[in-house]
Amino acid sequence: MRLRLIACLALTAGLAAGGAARAENDQSIEGIEKYREALRDGNPAELFEAQGEELWKKPDGPKKASLEKCDLGLGAGVVKGAYAQLPRYFKDTDRVQDAESRLLTCKEKLQGIDVGPIIKAPFGSHEKDDMNALVTYISGQSKGMPVKVSLSHPKEKAMFNLGKRMFYYEGGPYDFACATCHGQSGARIRLQELPALATTKGAPVGWTSWPAYRVSAGQMWGMQWRLADCFRQQRFPEPNYTSDATIALSMFMSALSKDAKMDTPGIKR
Repeated sequence: MRLRLIACLALTAGLAAGGAARAENDQSIEGIEKYREALRDGNPAELFEAQGEELWKKPDGPKKASLEKCDLGLGAGVVKGAYAQLPRYFKDTDRVQDAESRLLTCKEKLQGIDVGPIIKAPFGSHEKDDMNALVTYISGQSKGMPVKVSLSHPKEKAMFNLGKRMFYYEGGPYDFACATCHGQSGARIRLQELPALATTKGAPVGWTSWPAYRVSAGQMWGMQWRLADCFRQQRFPEPNYTSDATIALSMFMSALSKDAKMDTPGIKR
């Protein structure tokens, strides 16, 4: 009888502790949401969006041309809604491209710019900052629109499948994978929620709010930078800018985000 009483008291104490932990967790999440809502008021990303629009319309390169005839998938010069349908297959390059890689194609073809230095430039350089501003402008033109990424072309399907394989691939000195942090619901690192990116509920959380302004860094990050930093945290070698590896992961997340509304440019802590 005494053992049963002790067991019962232990169970009650455990349930109480669990309930307290859940309540504390709920309060923490509520506090984080209030913090994020406060940050949205006067999001500095709007400045990068304006800068990106200026760069889009500014003549540049040996050909002294703007990017206003760049085809982002909806026709030459059409920006409205284009980001919500990227990545996608482009016939002229015969590859699946995201916003950044497509912009490089347009810079090369329309403006005659050698994009090699842009690819090799480190994140935080003016070359990459200009790219992030352009992507911020383009993404902002899809704000509130549903994600409509297609998997109809064989190369789009292949890129999605590659992204899925990469998401679960373990490697590096600690055998980390994207799924290590983003493979389950309800996970957090300190106060940072980790969405389950391989689900139709979690993927939009990770996809629809980038590009985003990082308050802690005072920088505007596109998805290419976000993914490069994920590789760094996994102790992987940094992927090449606009490589198939990064585009495949974007394809995986964006396709799972179908019909979710774009909320870019975002703001992060």
